[in-house]
Amino acid sequence: MTMRDLQTWLEKAIDADGRPSSDYDLNPDRPDVPDHALRPAAVLVPISAERRTVILTKRSARLRHHAGQIAFPGGKKDPSDATLEAAALRESHEEIGLAPQDVTLLGSLPTHETVTAFTVTPFVGLVGPQYRPEREVGEVDEIFEVPLDFLAKPDNFRIEGRRWQGRKRYYYTAPFGPYYIWGATARILRAFADRLHDAEF
Repeated sequence: MTMRDLQTWLEKAIDADGRPSSDYDLNPDRPDVPDHALRPAAVLVPISAERRTVILTKRSARLRHHAGQIAFPGGKKDPSDATLEAAALRESHEEIGLAPQDVTLLGSLPTHETVTAFTVTPFVGLVGPQYRPEREVGEVDEIFEVPLDFLAKPDNFRIEGRRWQGRKRYYYTAPFGPYYIWGATARILRAFADRLHDAEF
């Protein structure tokens, strides 16, 4: 697949019809949270154009929230961010050293609602070969890459569960080597995998 073919495939997948996803997709007992209570956030789904990989982070084990989990670079929209796109680019620069000029944004995927009351907009971007990973030490323990071909196959995702707040909760996972991708990150990737699978040519 040429670079142009890769971009065409990704753009076709992004443009496909789809509905928002949620941490409650596998757990229909969603609490009644008013829309105005959901805080806006954005993440970048950075794809290395040269290596055809998705760049992910392992969050620092010292963080108060989601310590040690696998995540996209991104976070909540700050007052200084003009748009959600700007928030995704700012966070990516801070967390993994990805300068805005080194990524070409192709579009956004449907939003994802988290159990922590964020509505997250994922932006898909192609990362140029000049990018050199540089982690934010206080927030990121590791930057690593997973082949896009692996994450584009829905069969590589499975549903698992554990007890949380007195109930059995279910979620998507995509184990890859030593990395256990799960929760919102896996759910967003699973929805993207469906689109990529349908857009294959």
